[in-house]
Amino acid sequence: YPDYRGKGCVDESGFVYAIGEKFAPGPSACPCLCTEEGPLCMQPECPRLHPRCVHVDTTQCCPQCKERKNYCDFRGKTYQTLEEFMVSPCEKCRCEANGEVLCTVSACPQTECVDPVYEPDQCCPICKNGPNCFAETLVIPAGREVKTDECTICHCTYEEGTWRIERQAMCTRHECK
Repeated sequence: YPDYRGKGCVDESGFVYAIGEKFAPGPSACPCLCTEEGPLCMQPECPRLHPRCVHVDTTQCCPQCKERKNYCDFRGKTYQTLEEFMVSPCEKCRCEANGEVLCTVSACPQTECVDPVYEPDQCCPICKNGPNCFAETLVIPAGREVKTDECTICHCTYEEGTWRIERQAMCTRHECK
C-alpha cells in the first residue's frame, strides 16, 4: 500500500481522499475540499428554518425542520391553525398559519332607534321597540303620526326601505280650539 501521510485527507471511517477531491468527513458534516493544508470545509448557505419549527433534524449538513407547530397560544388557550374563535361578543379571532392570532372587532351599524338596548352575548345594540325617534323628550314609533299634545302632530322621517332614521321627529302645530 502506498503511504498516504501528508498527501490526502481522511474521513470519520478512515477513508482517504486525494488532494483536490471533495468529500464529506462524516454523514452529518458539510462537504469539504481536500487541500495540502488539510480539509477545507465550507458551510453552505442553508435554507432558513421555519419560525414554527418544533423538531429540527441536525443529522445532515443543513438542519431540516421535521415538525412544525400547528397551533396558536392566545390568552392562555390553544387554538388549531386556521381555527376561528370569539374572544368576546364583538371580537372574532383566527389562528393564522404563521402562528400569530389576528383579531377583528365588529363595527355596529347605526341603530334605527333612539333607545337601543345592549343584550348579553351580543355585540351590537338592538332596537327592542322597533324604529323610533324623539319628539322633544318623548320617544315615538316610526311610520305613523302621533299626537304629542292637543295641538301637535309628530312623525319620524325615515328613508323608505333603509330605516335611516332622523333622530328628531318632524312636528306640525295646528290651531288649537
